[in-house]
Amino acid sequence: MAKPLSLTTYLALARREKSTPLDLKQDRPSGYLIWLHCNDVQRATALADLGQRLAAQIDAQLLLTVPHGSTCPVGLEEIATCAFAPSENAEDIAKFLNHWRPDSAIWMGRELRAGLIQATHDTGIPLFLIDADDPTLTARPSRWLPSPKRAVLQMFDHIFAREDAAAQRISRLVRYTAPVTVTGPLIEENPVLPCNADDLEALSETLVARACWLAARVQPDELPLVLDTQRSISRLSPRILLILVPDSANDAADFRRLSRDLGFHIAQWDDGDFPSEKTDILLAENPKELGLFYRIAPITFVGSSLKPGHGGRDPFDAAALGSAVLYGPSVHNHLNAYTRLANAHAARVVQNAPSLVRALEELMAPDKVATMVHAGWDTVSQGAGVINQIVSDISAAIDKAEAKT
Repeated sequence: MAKPLSLTTYLALARREKSTPLDLKQDRPSGYLIWLHCNDVQRATALADLGQRLAAQIDAQLLLTVPHGSTCPVGLEEIATCAFAPSENAEDIAKFLNHWRPDSAIWMGRELRAGLIQATHDTGIPLFLIDADDPTLTARPSRWLPSPKRAVLQMFDHIFAREDAAAQRISRLVRYTAPVTVTGPLIEENPVLPCNADDLEALSETLVARACWLAARVQPDELPLVLDTQRSISRLSPRILLILVPDSANDAADFRRLSRDLGFHIAQWDDGDFPSEKTDILLAENPKELGLFYRIAPITFVGSSLKPGHGGRDPFDAAALGSAVLYGPSVHNHLNAYTRLANAHAARVVQNAPSLVRALEELMAPDKVATMVHAGWDTVSQGAGVINQIVSDISAAIDKAEAKT
């Protein structure tokens, strides 16, 4: 079928686009490869969660691409091979597709890259658009020509829309050449962190009549502020315990040294210590124990967020296990997650030690912390149905395409 004039013109002009460097040093993973593309880095974690579920179901590997010059959120390299998407230059696209040879592709985000989508479509692999709202093109060849958006949308095998109104608009554009399914917005879904049941029971009994809060994933440059907060909140609640977990176990010795130098009584969890009545801080070296401490502490300050350069850590782990979330302003690696929790009144941003003290003081009221915890649980749980539906529909479409080959 002949391409529409608008699309032909776009592709012709795209060939003039300046080439950008492609890093193709990484080998293509063996086996079936699902290519995930996200043009909004803040949503990459949600897309990776979906890809991980789909890959487990159909026994596949994942390639995740983001726009050139972007940075993937921390931890995604453990789930997928991460790379930059090519430019709209035809030679860049050909090199990219020839190297990675994806077996299916999932596109997420409003911005459509007509050249890249057209070339991917021409390979014959299944192509899906998820979280669709009001798709736009990266560039338009001329304001005097009609937009090729309709032709680009018609290349997808299945489109998943965020809401009914978006589905209706997209359906009119594609003229029902591809299924358009309303799923709701794609949101991150975190597996619940495990813990040792015996440790949970024993520590719960130890702290049954004692207030506590958790400072998790703390960086060395945040430690003085956390310790200042513990000293201040102790004047208001003398028996309150701080559970302190550094972001890296390598920093634990320095955390212990500074805490003792400032006069705090420390119990070392990794040495088998349980907090006594005199203990001010329970120090745990290994972040892998956080599944236990999120269950114990009704309030968590999620660190790596107060000082620039760390980008924040995932707050859903704490919210999923019933801990109200406090955090600093530097959370760009997980901005979407924090925004969702904050909008649901399940998380609260703090700027310094005094504001962290005020937040802890307010949340000492059982009704207030319970409201926050409940809102967090609801927020974390919303993503399961959306992911289940998309994974089911895409895996069925992939199976159907594989049966034809």
